[in-house]
Amino acid sequence: MARLILEIDAQLYRLLKSAAETNHLSLEEECCRRLGGGERRSRYLQALLAELRAEDEQRRANSR
Repeated sequence: MARLILEIDAQLYRLLKSAAETNHLSLEEECCRRLGGGERRSRYLQALLAELRAEDEQRRANSR
């Protein structure tokens, strides 16, 4: 299986994580909220969301 490694600005990650906790959401849900809410689209957010989805799919596949 191919592995994807993303380099994400540490400050952006902390801000997203904090916003997710404040909104009682997972990090993926916070990213989706921002992407779907018409807020400025961020390549960092789109890449992070893709990675989180891939990790979730892999976790589900391993639990079967």
